[in-house]
Amino acid sequence: MTTLGAFLVFGCVPRSESDVVVYSALDEEFATPILDAFERSVEQETVVVSKFDVESTKTVGLVNRILAEREKPVCDLFWNNEILHTVRLQKLGLLQPRSWAVEQGWPSDMIASDGSWCGFAARARVILVNTDRITDPADYPRSVSDLTDKKWKGQCAMARPLFGTTATHFAVLRELNGHQPTLDQLGQMKDNAVVLSGNKQVALAVSAGTAAWGLTDTDDAIIEQDLGRPVAIVFPDQLPDQSGTLRIPNSVALLKNSPHPVAAARLADYVVSPKTEDRLAMGESSQLPVSRAAKFPPRVLPDQPVRWMQVDFEAAAENWDQWAAEVLEIFSL
Repeated sequence: MTTLGAFLVFGCVPRSESDVVVYSALDEEFATPILDAFERSVEQETVVVSKFDVESTKTVGLVNRILAEREKPVCDLFWNNEILHTVRLQKLGLLQPRSWAVEQGWPSDMIASDGSWCGFAARARVILVNTDRITDPADYPRSVSDLTDKKWKGQCAMARPLFGTTATHFAVLRELNGHQPTLDQLGQMKDNAVVLSGNKQVALAVSAGTAAWGLTDTDDAIIEQDLGRPVAIVFPDQLPDQSGTLRIPNSVALLKNSPHPVAAARLADYVVSPKTEDRLAMGESSQLPVSRAAKFPPRVLPDQPVRWMQVDFEAAAENWDQWAAEVLEIFSL
C-alpha cells in the first residue's frame, strides 16, 4: 500500500534502493491507485512513498520543495499534473535526461528536447457553457478570446492565470501571439470576466448558472456534465485561422542525483504506459491519452476530431519569473 505521510521522517530512516519517493501534483485520489498498482506489479518488493500538496498552489508548493532540496534531493520522481513548472526544473538542470519507453512518433511537444521529462494523459482547456443561460448552440462562445468580448461582460468566468493550467495556457499564448499583446489581452479579460480562484470554481459557477460560461479544464468540466448539470463542453478555436485547443499533459521526470534512481526509472516507465493512460481516461477526470496504443476513448471528447494547438512548452517557460510578475501586477489590481 502506498505510504502516505512517510515524507515526515525523510532523512531519519534510510530507505532501500527498491523504494521510490514520489512528489505528485496529480490529485491523491487519482494517483494513489496507480502507484499502488505499480507496487503490486513489480517482482521486487517496492514501497512508493508519496507526497501530495494542497489544491490550487500544489504544483508550486512541490516545486519549491524540490528547489529547497536541490543540494540533497529527497524526491526521486516528480509527477506533475501540468507541464510548465516541470520545464522550469528542466531549465534549472535539476532533472535527469533519459530514454523513455514510449512508442516511435511520440508528439514532440509531449517529450523534452533533452529527454528530461515526458508528457502523457492530458487535459484540454475548454469552454464550459450553461445551457439554461445560453440555449442556442449557435450562440455559444467558440474562442478563448471571447473572454474579451463586451457582450459577455460580467457573464463569463476564468481562473486567475497565476497557477496551474491557466498560468500555463497564457504562457503558451504569449509565445504564440507575442508578449505585449498577451498582456494586453489579459488586462481586457480581467476587466470583462469574473475572475475566480481556480478552474474548479469556474466550472462550479457555470454549473450553478452564476456565470453563463467560463474557461476551465476538461477534468473539471466533465464532472459537472456527469452530474447532469445543464452544461455543454466546447473545444475552442477550431476554425482554420485559429490556433486550436490547448492540451496540457501530466508530466513525469526523474530528479538528478536522486536517492533511488533504479526504482524511479521503473516507476517512470509504468506511469507513462498506455495502461496508465487508459486508467486515467476511464476515471472521473476523463484524461486524454497521448499514446496511440491506448484503448479507451475518454468520454469528454466530442464526436468530431479536435484540432490541437501546436505548442513549444520549453519556449513558454522562458523568463517565467518576469512573466509571472507582470501577470500578477494585472490581477492584483
